[in-house]
Amino acid sequence: MKKLNLKLSLPLVVVILVSTFYACKKNFLTQVPIGKLSPAVVGNAAGVNGLLIGAYSLLDGVGGNGGGIDGAASNWLFGGVAAGDAYKGSQPSDGGADALPVGNYTYDTGNPYITSRYDVLFAGISRANDVLRTIPLAKDMSATAAAEAAGEAKFLRAFYYLELRKQYGHVPYIDETVTDFNQPNTAEIWPKIEADFTASMNAMPGTQPNKGRANKYAAEAYLAKTYMFEHKFDAALPLFHDLITNGTNAQGQKYALNPIFQTNFSPEPSQKNSPESVFAAQTSVNDGAGDNNGNKGDELNFPYAANSPGSCCGWDGPSQWLGNSYKTDANGLPMPSTFNTVGGDVSNPKRGAVYTGNIDPRIDITMGRPNVPYLDWGAPQPNWIRDPTDGVFSPRKNVYSKSEKGTLSDATPGAWDNVEAVANNVNLMRYADLLLMAAECEIEAAAGSSVTAEADVALVRTRAANPAGWVYLNSAYSTATSSYTINATPADKYVVANYPAGSFSVKSFARTAIRFERKLELGMEGMRWYDLQRWDGASVTDPITTSDGSMAAEINAFFASDVSINSQLQGAHFTPHKNEYYAIPQQEIDRSRSQGKEQLIQNAGY
Repeated sequence: MKKLNLKLSLPLVVVILVSTFYACKKNFLTQVPIGKLSPAVVGNAAGVNGLLIGAYSLLDGVGGNGGGIDGAASNWLFGGVAAGDAYKGSQPSDGGADALPVGNYTYDTGNPYITSRYDVLFAGISRANDVLRTIPLAKDMSATAAAEAAGEAKFLRAFYYLELRKQYGHVPYIDETVTDFNQPNTAEIWPKIEADFTASMNAMPGTQPNKGRANKYAAEAYLAKTYMFEHKFDAALPLFHDLITNGTNAQGQKYALNPIFQTNFSPEPSQKNSPESVFAAQTSVNDGAGDNNGNKGDELNFPYAANSPGSCCGWDGPSQWLGNSYKTDANGLPMPSTFNTVGGDVSNPKRGAVYTGNIDPRIDITMGRPNVPYLDWGAPQPNWIRDPTDGVFSPRKNVYSKSEKGTLSDATPGAWDNVEAVANNVNLMRYADLLLMAAECEIEAAAGSSVTAEADVALVRTRAANPAGWVYLNSAYSTATSSYTINATPADKYVVANYPAGSFSVKSFARTAIRFERKLELGMEGMRWYDLQRWDGASVTDPITTSDGSMAAEINAFFASDVSINSQLQGAHFTPHKNEYYAIPQQEIDRSRSQGKEQLIQNAGY
């Protein structure tokens, strides 16, 4: 069970999470429970709340019928490595049969990572459905409490289905009313996702008693995000306006950017669930659960050596492609078309001259670089990189400081992975993400404003330009403020500025700027692949059939560029009209056979 900052007696939660009481047919959506509970046990307010915690607990991608590093909520592999943010990392043989094929598109329909992510998302849906089936049995719940619980369950079901829809495309839809669970995947499920987010937005309150719960504004934000994937910009725009004007987190704090970028990646309890946190998967350590409640989905994604945070295992190493993206021109602006060709490689002499120009300070919060302070660990050492083909950068956003080791990293004796279990929440949506989607929507919607889009982007870039959030040489790092003491020596030539007024009046320029800003702001957060997917083609339903080739072009450009850095990219190739979705797991297609016919249809190209 993942700690969610919810108040419920541990014994009851443990019993409830061991099994739910609805019987099954063929697949993981309805597997026979290990220990079947009667409605008398869970058919009350406490039981509903326990089942709801069980549905929340899979947000981190760990547990249920699948998940773990291969189901991680951070989507570091599917959303980051496969899009060019990072390399799979470690030695080629480590995960070479399963993780590496996802990163270089040589996977097959039986790949265990693809299967595990699919399974854990459907396990979350199953748990949400259990909540909805149980609420009518809970006679001790008030009408208001029942409606709010149903709203939360529908939010979680929609969240898990959104993750499935954008990753696998065509999946079966199962709600709490279904009795025949062997459903086909031929019907479009976007309307179902919209309906659930809309219902949850209308049912949930603006504030919640627990930090980890979703509120009405989280539902509104995810409804707007759903519309963005459908290219329904006119429907999304008023939602973004309301969220920016009125939106609050579950504690009632108005949405805002944290002044210090690093605050978003701090495990400190006082800094988690901040005004910038729209929705996050909650984590904790040293809570009596061994190392099971930390961010286990990312437990391999730490620097490798014993003198580093984590001490293992060298996966998810930031790419040269991403590092070069942080170059800025003489005016402090990004270089979307020339970032990988002008001035040499950032921090890496392997291919010639090293870049010495201006750079966006967010690079040193996003990745560890040689000769740049890494929290309070000192500068990363060469032995932090497990294999020479992994480039020169280390993961950073998921890492704890040295002074937090043993308190906000796990200290369970005897656990091999305890130093990789950390109390960093998984940011599922930050306000910066919301602002940049809003800016994009302003450009694309009929009633949008380029002036407003420019202002939204300026908020994000102004935060990046705040010297209080930069990295400095010969400076102390404070966990209390997630910042370094400002001195006269920034760690690099940090120059970042806002676009000149009126720049976004040219739609093509604005679109390019906003899309590249998402790369800089959200790098190493598992977002890039899904962004590239929704920008590819004009279809509101299927990027496979209407692909314009832009997703393939960017990912294949990354492969062509960085194969000379990382030999694990040999043979990597994104195939348009196929790889815009991952494969439906073959085992699920096999299980769907009914009366001699498979109900699930494989995605095109597999």
